[in-house]
Amino acid sequence: MRWFEYHQAYSPQQRIDMRRYYLLSLLIMLIGSWSVSALGGDPVDGSNRNTPEVLALRRVKDSVVNLRGKKTISEPAETVSFQQVKRVNGMGTGVVIDPRGYILTNYHVIDGIQNLVVQAGEYSTTGDLVSYDPTTDLAIIKVRTPQGMPSIPLGVSSDLMPAESVLALGNAYGYTDTASRGIISALHRTVPVSEEQIYYDLIQTDASINPGNSGGPLINLDGEMIGVNVAVRVGAQGIGFAIPVNKAVEVAAELLGRENSMRLFHGITVETSYPNNVPVTEISRIAPNSPAAKAGLQVGDQLVRVGQYPIVRQLDLELALLEEQTGNPLNFVVKRQGSDINALVELQQGRETMVELVWDMIGVEVKPETPAVVTQLNEKYAGGLRIEKVRPGSPAKNQGMQVGDILVGLHEWETVSMDDIQYIVNQPIVLQQPIQFYILRSRQAFFGSIRLQKSTRVAAK
Repeated sequence: MRWFEYHQAYSPQQRIDMRRYYLLSLLIMLIGSWSVSALGGDPVDGSNRNTPEVLALRRVKDSVVNLRGKKTISEPAETVSFQQVKRVNGMGTGVVIDPRGYILTNYHVIDGIQNLVVQAGEYSTTGDLVSYDPTTDLAIIKVRTPQGMPSIPLGVSSDLMPAESVLALGNAYGYTDTASRGIISALHRTVPVSEEQIYYDLIQTDASINPGNSGGPLINLDGEMIGVNVAVRVGAQGIGFAIPVNKAVEVAAELLGRENSMRLFHGITVETSYPNNVPVTEISRIAPNSPAAKAGLQVGDQLVRVGQYPIVRQLDLELALLEEQTGNPLNFVVKRQGSDINALVELQQGRETMVELVWDMIGVEVKPETPAVVTQLNEKYAGGLRIEKVRPGSPAKNQGMQVGDILVGLHEWETVSMDDIQYIVNQPIVLQQPIQFYILRSRQAFFGSIRLQKSTRVAAK
């Protein structure tokens, strides 16, 4: 039977009913398709399921990475005279602080780990240790990624409130991307973990923090990191701790600053304060005759931008300097008396080259001695550089300098830090004639005359 003959076999009312049936079936299919797609995505706008916690987690989740690797630990054996060594799986969490792959975590997470693996979403790569500080239990690692990594939004910890809702994120017991919810239980906690490790000024929370959470973020409901999860109370439930974010980013800046100072010298010291709980970074010190001084920067200037990087915290300055090279002027934008001022700072060689220069020109390898030690030996001096090694045949060796001596002056200048050496070797007079040197040996002060050698590695300016 042809189609039109089959169609005409039905009455007009039957054909109307069939059309209604087909339309209703099509509508049901469309609704079913929409429902299935909605199950795999976000709730529709206005849904009560889009809570502040959901939105906060969504904002930061791509900035949290999972860390794992093998580490070797020692355990007491049955015989107390020796220990047995075994390998265990290490795990922890980190937060991305720069899109170029710089990650902040706890030092105890990566301490002793071999072949550190960093997992960000579906992507895994290896990580390298950049710098660390066991005292504060913080470390920075670096990964190489084919594309940029989203950095975590930073909040402040100076305005935290007890009972404020927070989320803890991390690699809990190896379960990646775990989120737990709680409140701030208390502030300014001191937590002794061992005789060697004591944490100060911690945030206490009842958000579940388990092994593997260490190094992960504690975030507020605005989706900002307010702390770095660091420890749990063994045997307790609902008691976890985090390093306040203000302290964490300060330490991170110092860690990156150590690396930058080995390559670069600009001559400024900055401090971040939090007036009205808003971070502001100002220049607190400028080394005489440094690149910053020559560019016209002044103490009290508020940093606004360095190169292409906006500056809010000291950490932003160190991140801005990570890939800069010497010789190229770098634009510093500062706010002074309400106006923006541009200053071109020509970065000089950093401390790594200075170590080489001191070895070539004087013949010693030095490191800063603590002011307290120097003052105890001789209250006339505020600091100095302890001689670690003396090069045979060098000016220092010829003048009787010894390992353990503390160099406290050259010519008319103090030698308290490597920045002082940076300034001294750039003065023409030090190569034109013999200059005086001053050292402390035990509690006695000695001086003599020394003629420095010109370095063939890097010529002094």
